[in-house]
Amino acid sequence: MYLHALVTAVPTTRFTQAECCDLITSAEAHQHLSRRSRLTLQAVLRGDSGIDTRHFAFNPIEQVFAASADKLNESFRREAPLLAGRALAAALEQAGIRADQLDALLVCTCTGYLCPGVTSYVAEQFGLRPNTYLQDLVGLGCGAAIPTLRSAQGVLAAHPGATVACIAVEICSAAFYLDDDPGVLVSACLFGDGAAATIWRATPPATGPHAVAPLRIGGFNTYHDPAARDKIRFEQRDGKLRNLLSADVPALAAATVARLFAAEQAALPSPVRILSHPGGRDVLDAIEAAIPGHTLEASRRVLREHGNMSSPSVLFALDGALREGPPPEPGADWWLVSFGAGFAAHSCRVSRG
Repeated sequence: MYLHALVTAVPTTRFTQAECCDLITSAEAHQHLSRRSRLTLQAVLRGDSGIDTRHFAFNPIEQVFAASADKLNESFRREAPLLAGRALAAALEQAGIRADQLDALLVCTCTGYLCPGVTSYVAEQFGLRPNTYLQDLVGLGCGAAIPTLRSAQGVLAAHPGATVACIAVEICSAAFYLDDDPGVLVSACLFGDGAAATIWRATPPATGPHAVAPLRIGGFNTYHDPAARDKIRFEQRDGKLRNLLSADVPALAAATVARLFAAEQAALPSPVRILSHPGGRDVLDAIEAAIPGHTLEASRRVLREHGNMSSPSVLFALDGALREGPPPEPGADWWLVSFGAGFAAHSCRVSRG
């Protein structure tokens, strides 16, 4: 399937890591942490985490750690469709199509739960046709964007004339939690809010930003290891989402990505560039060590400017790479890889022509 638009969006409020440190320090919940936990927060937020700034939709962010479960849920219900809508509006403009031309809308998220899902709210915003196919993918964590694209490929295989929009949106600030668990503390230091919207068809665009070098995506692959499920996942405590993050996630991510990459090389020519989900500085370091000869500059830029936004992050990396120029020639593919809850990793090929 061919890319017709790719747009990213973040909330307007931006905070440096030093400002985030001040926000956490001033929170009442911070006063109940152990001395070791306070030192951990200081070390990550004021040290070299690979992150300069993050964006938050929860308002006012100063009250996020004192917010009730109901208030956090309401923030997600309000902000996720708004941020998703911003990205989709710009994607429609980039593709040169109207909202009523969409035949399917797929949305992935993991930082909140709505029933009906985010697609229902976005469909209402844009006045999508009543017969537009809506699909919400929930529970796939940080790796969700690539499985969502794989679902879009299935829609286009069944309906070759369709136009499909995919949105990855996360309001991570609606899932902020603070206690003495090291993984919970690190999560509060890494995650930010963001959304990415893409539009796909079975045929390349005739005009527009990708007309000269149309981009095709395919060659999907996945690997999941339920035995490692508790290494990274959400649980609910006091009605709130609480992110569990094991210290060995960087090694686990690197090993899983390396396994997928080995399968990729066995079946296809080696890609010229890897674009990874920027889970964190240590994660990117571990992946680069596991796959020698490849550096992850685009992913590091995303991490530096936005933190870990969960599912949209890998599409931010793709967008940044495309701004530098598309794959140089047919056959010189890029490899897109994401990973997270499950523990699962997902990949696909980005090709020119």
